[in-house]
Amino acid sequence: MSKTLLIIHHTPSPYTQEMFEAVAAGAADPEIEGAEVVRRPALAVSPTDVLEADGCLLNTRPVRVLMVSGLLLARAGLSRN
Repeated sequence: MSKTLLIIHHTPSPYTQEMFEAVAAGAADPEIEGAEVVRRPALAVSPTDVLEADGCLLNTRPVRVLMVSGLLLARAGLSRN
């Protein structure tokens, strides 16, 4: 049975884009069997994407984690606002 890894990324700079590409390439390594890798930008991820994934990885700059976390919560309908 295949497992799904959802990589949620926010890549505002060439450095975070490079990090995202390295993470995605490693996760999609052909030696890893039974794993499907799904990539979604933070502003495009849906609650369904998150709920259907077996695991999630958040890829962003450390200083942006709280901002992206807030965006994800809002998109999932879990924000307090």
